[in-house]
Amino acid sequence: MKRVTQAEVARIAGVSQAMVSLVLNGSSGVPIAPETRARVEQALRGTGYTVDIMGRRLRGKGNNILGVFSYESVFPADFYRPILLGIEAEAEAQGYDLLLFTSSGRRAGRRQVYENGTNRLGIADGSILLGRHNDPADLARLVRERFPFVFIGRRESPAGPIDYVGADYVEATRQCYDWLWRLGHRRIALLGVAGDHEPTVDRRRGHELAARRHRRTPLVLHQEDPAEVWHALAAEQVTGVLVETTAMAEGLYAQATAAGLSLPGDLSLILLGDNDPSQGGGGSAVDWSMFRIPREEMGAAAVRMLVELLAGRSPDSGRHVLLPCALHEGGTVAAPVRR
Repeated sequence: MKRVTQAEVARIAGVSQAMVSLVLNGSSGVPIAPETRARVEQALRGTGYTVDIMGRRLRGKGNNILGVFSYESVFPADFYRPILLGIEAEAEAQGYDLLLFTSSGRRAGRRQVYENGTNRLGIADGSILLGRHNDPADLARLVRERFPFVFIGRRESPAGPIDYVGADYVEATRQCYDWLWRLGHRRIALLGVAGDHEPTVDRRRGHELAARRHRRTPLVLHQEDPAEVWHALAAEQVTGVLVETTAMAEGLYAQATAAGLSLPGDLSLILLGDNDPSQGGGGSAVDWSMFRIPREEMGAAAVRMLVELLAGRSPDSGRHVLLPCALHEGGTVAAPVRR
């Protein structure tokens, strides 16, 4: 079926095309007689007229659409579900529709914002980006082109500051270290992944700050083999461990059980984040001691920040919001015992 145009709506309503545009886009102070507005609105409903989104974009007008782009699959990963709930609820409250960008634009097996040199997010007024393994080149180009976006999670770019909403992993990790210290642990290790992703860097930084505050040398382990981790912990006489991923926590728990030890009777363990099935720890019966990431609040805050950015109410430089994480006592932390 042929798309209905504003000219056809104007002919049916008996008004000019300019009048139809005024009714659709706001009168901008031009008075419109109530009966004229009613005729135009009736014609719009009768013809099933829909806004030409790309035409509005080309004319420099917004679409009231926010994009959501993920570098990783968001279905059915439980990690992203609360974030999407927060985004959806806040977008509805702000009067915006959502457009989800997912699998198109792949290059070398990885999702990309740009496809054949074109910003695929351009159909939206601005976009929320998420995903651990983002493409720094994508972010740098978006910054250079001044495309409005907010990243969920702390992100940096050499091309300029990035607007982001994240969780305060530095402070949360520091609090977990102090928790173990108050219970009497004096040999505390961080078991983390290797690399320089911002979440990993922040957890490492929190561990380092807490260790030095208590006049201890930070002990960081990166071994992927649970048996190697176990031997390293034994050699260092570690009694408390901060663990970055659920998969690592599951492996360490299995090694302790195989050695005839128990958590937390012989070894205390704190998971630095929620139990995330997408990281290999799904279905665990262990009530991990951990901190909880405020995912739903992060999604809502990202939408608010993006709407303010689109309205010109935020500065040109990147705004940074880090939300606090809540400690969950769980059942894998206790005072150390000699064995």
